[in-house]
Amino acid sequence: MALPPPSPELLPTLGKMLRGLSALFWGLPLALISSVQSQSMGSPRELALLFPCLTNGLLLFGLSQLAYFNPQERVWRDAVDRAKVLAIVNVGLSPFLYFWVRLPGVPLYTFAVDLLYLSSLIFLYNVNLVIDRLTCMLPDESLREDARLFTQLNRSMLGTIALATLIYLVLLRADLMPPFLQRPVELLEARRSWFAIFLLLTPVAMTMTLTWKVKELVMDGVFNSEFWHQPPASDAP
Repeated sequence: MALPPPSPELLPTLGKMLRGLSALFWGLPLALISSVQSQSMGSPRELALLFPCLTNGLLLFGLSQLAYFNPQERVWRDAVDRAKVLAIVNVGLSPFLYFWVRLPGVPLYTFAVDLLYLSSLIFLYNVNLVIDRLTCMLPDESLREDARLFTQLNRSMLGTIALATLIYLVLLRADLMPPFLQRPVELLEARRSWFAIFLLLTPVAMTMTLTWKVKELVMDGVFNSEFWHQPPASDAP
């Protein structure tokens, strides 16, 4: 006997999930590009000011769409809510990239850009948690194993980068940098934006890969009635 298709109530939720995953997939690289674009003095003023806000807003939109899926699951809902709060913080701090490039000597702008970078690291960490929690609710064991492995690796990398960045900023802003590191720090500060983006390339690429795999799985499940009749993993904390 043929299995029944997914319930009509589930289909709109799956559509929102697909929109959310697509927004995350495209928003992550666009957010990186926007940070580079906003720091180019030759960029149009409106583009340099609005592009980072729009790309981080796209990430916020994607998480808002994902929140419609299984809102009764507490662990999943908490993971999405944490990521949404950080996305809102990133949207609010994004304009300071433009102001910092134009007026780099203003301490407030420098502090805001440092905070934006740390917030972006923590945001990406939480996006990996969201993906991990999402795969726990999907009936595909191989995807769950891949997501568990790569999100753990990603979170370890991001946690290390965030901790190293925090220590570096504290030493730098408090004038506690050892004398033998003064010259390397000066060279690093001259290219700090490009170095920061370089550190994010691998975690962003791995997150995009997992997001795409989940999106393809959900897309296949929309047209495969057997997919939603397989038992998902328990959503353990």
